[in-house]
Amino acid sequence: MAFLAYSLGKREINQYFSIKNAKLLSVAAVILLTLFHTVSRYYGGGDTCEWLLSSGRYLGETVWQPYGCMMHKYKNTEAKTCLAEKRVAFVGDSRIQQLFYSYIQIINPAQRADGRKVGLVPLDFLWYAEVNNSLKERLISWRKWSIKLHGGSSEALQQYRANLTAISLPLEQLAEDGEVYWVLQDPVHEEGLSDNRKMITNEQLELYNKVVLSTLNSNKKNSKARVRFLGASRQAAMETITQSADGLHLPESTRNVAAMVLMNAVCNKVLRPIDGSCCQALPAPSLLQKLTACVFLGTLLGGAIRGWSRPTPPDVESGEEKKPATAASPLNHKAPFQALCKMGLIMVYFYLCDRANVFMKEQKFYTHSTFFIPLIYMFVLGIFYSENSKETKLLNREQTDEWKGWMQLVILIYHISGASVFIPVYMHVRVLVAAYLFQTGYGHFSFFWLKGDFGLYRVCQVLFRLNFLVVVLCLVMDRPYQFYYFVPLVTFWFVVIYATMAMWPQILQKKANGSGMWHVGILVKLLGLLLFICFFAYSQGLFENIFSVWPISKLFELNGSIHEWWFRWKLDRFAIIHGMLFAFVYLVLQKCQGLSEEKGEPLFSTRISNILLLISVFSFMTYSIWASSCKNKTECNELHPYISGLQILAFILIRNIPGYSRSLYSSFFAWFGKISLELFICQYHIWLAADTKGILVLIPGNPSLNIIISTFIFVCVAHEISVITNDLAQVAIPKDGGALLRRLLAAGVFTLGLLLVSRIEDKEISLLSVF
Repeated sequence: MAFLAYSLGKREINQYFSIKNAKLLSVAAVILLTLFHTVSRYYGGGDTCEWLLSSGRYLGETVWQPYGCMMHKYKNTEAKTCLAEKRVAFVGDSRIQQLFYSYIQIINPAQRADGRKVGLVPLDFLWYAEVNNSLKERLISWRKWSIKLHGGSSEALQQYRANLTAISLPLEQLAEDGEVYWVLQDPVHEEGLSDNRKMITNEQLELYNKVVLSTLNSNKKNSKARVRFLGASRQAAMETITQSADGLHLPESTRNVAAMVLMNAVCNKVLRPIDGSCCQALPAPSLLQKLTACVFLGTLLGGAIRGWSRPTPPDVESGEEKKPATAASPLNHKAPFQALCKMGLIMVYFYLCDRANVFMKEQKFYTHSTFFIPLIYMFVLGIFYSENSKETKLLNREQTDEWKGWMQLVILIYHISGASVFIPVYMHVRVLVAAYLFQTGYGHFSFFWLKGDFGLYRVCQVLFRLNFLVVVLCLVMDRPYQFYYFVPLVTFWFVVIYATMAMWPQILQKKANGSGMWHVGILVKLLGLLLFICFFAYSQGLFENIFSVWPISKLFELNGSIHEWWFRWKLDRFAIIHGMLFAFVYLVLQKCQGLSEEKGEPLFSTRISNILLLISVFSFMTYSIWASSCKNKTECNELHPYISGLQILAFILIRNIPGYSRSLYSSFFAWFGKISLELFICQYHIWLAADTKGILVLIPGNPSLNIIISTFIFVCVAHEISVITNDLAQVAIPKDGGALLRRLLAAGVFTLGLLLVSRIEDKEISLLSVF
């Protein structure tokens, strides 16, 4: 696999083969895990509804995690929408009545149960403490049920079994027309029971539950017209029943779990929430997904017909990488097919992880330890793998790779731990996202200012490398472009930077060296860009009108609205111009020899360096205190665009003012920094799950091992996609102007076709929703 982490020496050869072996190991792991989960679902039962209703565990003290799937937390508006045309009835004793009250609280938190409509939803509770003829007659008349215990003698159990057998047919008939859920008896806290309830024991309850399980559905194991058993509340109660006030009735938190489980069982198949994977059938592939599958399949067949070429490792004697294939190379015609074939196989894994019911999913649960312990461990590793830097210039390539690497790792830990609920961490991560955009402004400004290359080849190379993976994922995973918000954001700002620097008059360093007025000219350009940003930031209506026009809207809409795009754009709107301005000031000071960038020397004089370091540390501490005092995200986000640049500048000064600090870098962080874009995008589907709402589970029952295995595969995949993107960029974006224009024309036709197909599908969906 054509990858070299470094460019010289046998160390690079060893690293090449180490990465290759790691990728082969990850492929073997994926195959074995896919087989394991497929066989487990086929023979062990793969019904996520059964998982939801029957088993789970607590995350912390209050969050219930069903086995193998995600449970959506329904809001009252969602519950009313789902149940608007349904009739819901709870039948049973006092424990079922309390479950009924908890269910009502989901639909309308302000209303108490009174046996009448809750909003537009007809809800009833029927008191039937025993399974008897009266209950049977009620079920026959309109069909519903529950039980109460009378001792644990063999005669009582036999009578209970007979009564259940008598009502089984009406229950099954009800199940044919709707949904019937039998709540298994929850445990009791025997020490807390009153004297008149001391005869109720957990041993008796288990006997009655066994009778229910053996009697109902005894002849309908493979039929859809089955009574479903709610045992999740029973399992949850085993951990919380000691908190019961009277030993019999469940604590409110446990009743709420049972009510939410029932709501998910009924409504997930109707509303299809992204973070509610339980009880959801697979959606049919869209037309674009089918066409994409055909393209990858055709590529695979084409590659097989042409024959594959083996990857070229580094030269063992010299330690240097052999030159890539040129237009005249006999292997060149095979390389695109090989790269696309690999990409197709990788996309199969993406689809299996987040669109097929093969692997399990779990919801996130934040604790301070799940975020800060991996964070500390990560930074210890980063410091351990410190090396001497080849350059000692401010923000040299190794340092910027390191910067991107540790920021990306922090963001990954932030996402998988669900740390966005903790506002101080959320605000610090917002600064990291702004720092990425800062680097975008800094890097592209420096390139255009120093080299003045505004050619079409350069633009297309950048746009291809940024967007290739996202475009493929939009087709394979059936998600809009704006869903992967960071790439549209970086792409947009690159175009803005290009337009700002390329527009007349083009001001470059060579031209500015001849006259100081050109420096004023570039500042005027940056001022114009600032005014442009401020104008749009305070004109939301105009912003929305511009980006809501078809076909531009297809790039920036999410769920039919551009609100998400507006939020992301506005939140870090000044980060780009901060990066451009910093690059300009730095390059001018460098040209005027106003900085000392020699190895081991501080960037400024000792006095100025100490003052700037003190101010920078004070800025960091002040920001952390402010972030810790934030009351809500909305208020803090309003201030974020104005103060994030100060924190970025403070970090740059702390990292670069000391000479010894500039002389070192972390090769561990730098390695991840080179694939930071792929890591950020790939996490959506093969590390996280349910479009980032949950966590992918490859190893059930062992969260720590699951994170290790899934992370290993995730990093290998991200690295391979980075290699594939770089290889395809050389083929897809030729340097020849004529060939490049033909490729752009073909890309335009392809994009137009995608937009037309997407529009046709949107109209079909609208027609279906009408009918």
